[in-house]
Amino acid sequence: MTFRILISDPLSEDGIFPLREADNIEVVMETDLTNDQLLERIKDFDGLLVRSQTQVTKEVFAHGEKLKVIGRAGVGVDNIDLEAATEAGVIVVNAPDGNTNSAAEHTMAMLMSLARKIPQAYYALKQERWDRKSHVGVELKNKTLGIVGLGRIGAEVATRAKGQRMNVIAYDPFLTEEKAENMGIECGTIEEVLKAADFITVHTPLLKETKHLINQDAFDLMKDSVRVINCARGGIIDEDALYEAIMAKKVAGAALDVFEEEPISNHKLLELPEVIATPHLGASTVEAQENVAIDVSRDVVNILSGGVPQNPVNLPAVPQDIMSEIEPYFHLSEKLGAFLARLVEEAAEEINIYYAGELSELEVAPLTRNTVKGVLKRYLGDHVNDVNAAYLAEKKSIIINENKTSTTKGFTNLITVEVKTKSETRKVAGTLLNGYGARIIKVDNYRVDVIPEGHMVLVHHKDQPGAIGRVGTTLAKDNINIATMQVGRSDVGGDAIMMLTVDKQVEQTGLELLKELEDIYKVTAVTL
Repeated sequence: MTFRILISDPLSEDGIFPLREADNIEVVMETDLTNDQLLERIKDFDGLLVRSQTQVTKEVFAHGEKLKVIGRAGVGVDNIDLEAATEAGVIVVNAPDGNTNSAAEHTMAMLMSLARKIPQAYYALKQERWDRKSHVGVELKNKTLGIVGLGRIGAEVATRAKGQRMNVIAYDPFLTEEKAENMGIECGTIEEVLKAADFITVHTPLLKETKHLINQDAFDLMKDSVRVINCARGGIIDEDALYEAIMAKKVAGAALDVFEEEPISNHKLLELPEVIATPHLGASTVEAQENVAIDVSRDVVNILSGGVPQNPVNLPAVPQDIMSEIEPYFHLSEKLGAFLARLVEEAAEEINIYYAGELSELEVAPLTRNTVKGVLKRYLGDHVNDVNAAYLAEKKSIIINENKTSTTKGFTNLITVEVKTKSETRKVAGTLLNGYGARIIKVDNYRVDVIPEGHMVLVHHKDQPGAIGRVGTTLAKDNINIATMQVGRSDVGGDAIMMLTVDKQVEQTGLELLKELEDIYKVTAVTL
């Protein structure tokens, strides 16, 4: 099968080499598309690669019914409607590492230029003015740099600032005192960072929680004559508040690489001599442009080949070593969910998944999503996938619970899935047998040993002589051959189940005939 990929923003040929080299991928590069043109073209493509120019809106996903993956050659994804992508089951990947060095270097360049008024001085010379007095700057040595957001780029900036003999204080929700100490910096709350810093640089993603994070209240906390830098995302700093703070002499200068609306023209901040700016150049180096394109291209190829993405945005990332341990259970987890969905007659209200043994010590969220996908496919079809399974379950008010225990009752690993509806609770358990593959080993409270594949018939019956024979005879009349049979019972002569795998699907008329047999309570056909 050949997959078609549309590249709608300029990317280097070296960067998209992994796509060009893949045998099953056709690449089409069409940049500068209008929104209407994009909506018309996207319906023919399985994937889309963008930078920051293309706006991937809800309408794009509505028109792109074949879309499977969106690749963002860069870090920020605020030009992509992630909720719409998740709802549509389209995985979004980015390249969080490729431009780290470039962005950190640009931040330091802006920091130094701001401190020494280099752009202003150059502009004066261009105007044939030799003006040294107006361009007296400040040294970085012994000044305090406050970093808001200590991710990859923020951490690189901290390292470089230490090289300039600056004191560094940082805020990040995941920064611990121990990590800060190891980096040779100070850890503080956001208020402490704002109060202590002579220079403040922001390195957070643009989220609902971080929009206008640096606002009027934040400026009120800062030192007089503070200097601020934003080489992250436009909108983290409230531009109106920044303008007022500069006019009030609270802020001595600002260095901006990003703006709330881009491209900008006639922006009031650019009228101020205290402001220096660049047109979103943080990742604009030859090396960074190539690296981010290579990273995202490799991920797109991997996804379309059935692999696991390295940098998913709308899926929680799982370390590769953990993924390699849980990957053998992907097939089993989905089959357990799909099998159980056929046993219940009403819509699921709650799905409980229990992991036992070695699995209880691992990150199993991908298996949980896979199980939920198996359950929901009965109701929603192939529209459900790993990306949108949890989202769709939430939209349908289905409660998902994940539980872990070390007790396995004789198995190295065990997955038990329980589905609750308004009037019943059903469960199934499965494991991987070394050398034999996936097995269903329990249905409700009955022990069995069944490969979760092909056509199956589950018969609830009374444990009486002749019951198995009557079922076999009835199926034979319909020319259906039994491949395997398992019987599970609670007590001799009590209730029991019969698990049959058959060579072809039993039609509804055949199921009705089985239900009419003596001592048969219920018959369910399952095809996996």
